[in-house]
Amino acid sequence: MMIYDFKVKNMKNEDVSLEKYKGKVLLIVNTAPKCGFAPQYEGLEKLYETYGGKDFELLDFPSNQFMNQAPGTNEEIKEFCELTYGTKFETFSKIDVNGKDAIPLYKYLKENGPKELKGTEKEEGFLRNMLFGNKIKWNFTKFLVDKDGKIVKRFSPGFKPEDIEKYIKELVA
Repeated sequence: MMIYDFKVKNMKNEDVSLEKYKGKVLLIVNTAPKCGFAPQYEGLEKLYETYGGKDFELLDFPSNQFMNQAPGTNEEIKEFCELTYGTKFETFSKIDVNGKDAIPLYKYLKENGPKELKGTEKEEGFLRNMLFGNKIKWNFTKFLVDKDGKIVKRFSPGFKPEDIEKYIKELVA
């Protein structure tokens, strides 16, 4: 099984095959507009503006699993992000990332992604104690996928989008 074998739901709850992203570098992020990390939407949009299109796509999956920080409908979330942060990357339907209702894509990402998590120096001790393992611990966990569909990096919620740019740059080259 590969990442391209999965289907996800778009904002209108229609199936979208990830096959359409084959050959592109992907940054897959579970987000929440009311999360303390929500200002990262700006950095994510900057990455999308810089690299989006031919070789790179950013896939946004809102999740309300962490302290109800993604309330509202799919449309309300998308509108809030577009108006507040100017996002233009694709936002998908709200999902669960953990538990029995986690979507198959996230089960795959957690099981097949790197067990090593990239975090900031400040997070180093916290990461060792709390964030290692398969479970998604909070919103704005990020997975970087290369052009062949291999999950190459997993970044902690506190790892800023601008610090991911060097890894994207290497993969799109």
